[in-house]
Amino acid sequence: MTIAATTAGGVIVVKPLKRAFREALFAGAISFGLFVLLIGLKTDQNIRNELVIIQRWGTLAVIVFLVMAGRFLYVGFIQPALERRKAAATSAQHAAVEPGFIARNSSSIGIVMLFLFPIVSVMAFGFQGSLKWVDNFGIQILIYVMLGWGLNIVIGLAGLLDLGYVAFYAVGAYSYALLGTHYGLSFWILLPCAGIMAATWGVMLGFPVLRLRGDYLAIVTLAFGEIIRLVLINWREVTNGAAGLSGIPKISFFGLATFNAGDANYIGKLLDVAPSGAYYKIFLYYLILLLCLLTAFVTIRLRRLPVGRAWEALREDEIACRSLGINTTTTKLTAFATGAMFAGFAGSFFAARQGFVSPESFVYLESAIVLAIVVLGGMGSLGGIAVAAFVMIGGTEILRELGFLKMVFGPDFTPELYRMLMFGMAMVIVMLWKPRGFVGSREPTAFLKERRAVSSSFTKEGHG
Repeated sequence: MTIAATTAGGVIVVKPLKRAFREALFAGAISFGLFVLLIGLKTDQNIRNELVIIQRWGTLAVIVFLVMAGRFLYVGFIQPALERRKAAATSAQHAAVEPGFIARNSSSIGIVMLFLFPIVSVMAFGFQGSLKWVDNFGIQILIYVMLGWGLNIVIGLAGLLDLGYVAFYAVGAYSYALLGTHYGLSFWILLPCAGIMAATWGVMLGFPVLRLRGDYLAIVTLAFGEIIRLVLINWREVTNGAAGLSGIPKISFFGLATFNAGDANYIGKLLDVAPSGAYYKIFLYYLILLLCLLTAFVTIRLRRLPVGRAWEALREDEIACRSLGINTTTTKLTAFATGAMFAGFAGSFFAARQGFVSPESFVYLESAIVLAIVVLGGMGSLGGIAVAAFVMIGGTEILRELGFLKMVFGPDFTPELYRMLMFGMAMVIVMLWKPRGFVGSREPTAFLKERRAVSSSFTKEGHG
């Protein structure tokens, strides 16, 4: 097989397979250097409390081989195919093509599939078997979808980098936990209260950072998130410190029925069906789905209002925005308050779903995950953020089900412990493949005569 050729000008052109082999060797050497201490060697303690080192060279070899194979396939086959496709698309005439039925109705189809997901799960696995799928792959993902859409208002629309978004999530959760536990108030009363409390804290954060932007804004919001977490840990008289709050009341069925089997108005008794914990999980699924749809509806409506266009103007150029007579103070405060409100809604739902909250649930890593979902999905794109949440959170949940990996990496391999490694690898791959997120174009709120999507080539990096 010829792996190199000489052109008429004497320039040697290396074929993709030779370059792919060389790059695979480099990738293998780099991965070996990175993982030899993290994966190849593991520290442990024996029964005499002595430090011992466990060698896992087989696991290290498998990972290095996977890295080399992935790099070889990408450089040798995938990258040339993408370049040929891009060249063909550039040389071809761009004719106006009418989108198909699925493209035109993708949002409606996705919503219908989400509403049918619990029904399909029950039909496939039964009531008890569907608990895992509805809870881990339904409710868990939709919580992050709602958090991503809320943060999208602050970052994607207003362009304000917020690294402490989890603080508003914590405010909503603890608001419901404290008021529901001590005063016995209903979830339906505390849900808007949690949103108002979180929005109030959003305004309190917004005032000190009115003159900040970029990295300075990120540092201050990061500090704000850590301050809230430390307050939750140290204010033991109210929050019970690191031990957290337990016994948080469940959500009732609009005050008409409960999901506690011992109550007289238990929903199973009213419907004359066998008691099951699946009823509560399915109800929570539809509740968080409706909250997500409410978040999307409010976001879309706000984008078309003057405040939404002021957010976008602030994102593009704050100086030009101020020169147009837009009050940047009000614009920033409304963005922080609106995004925080939806985080408060999600936090109150999280507390009701878990029945227990503690400061460990609101660490900086949660803010980083939500921010990664917004960036990978495409800032300003609701559909892209939803896809990113389904891929990232659903992918980490799937790792718990991959028991066959123990046959490859050994019986001591725990897949969920490597979920953050997989998460980081997925982020790198997506940012190389789609630098502006899953959705590389956006539709403007204001248009002349005809609505058209803006190509990623004409949008600022990270704002596609």
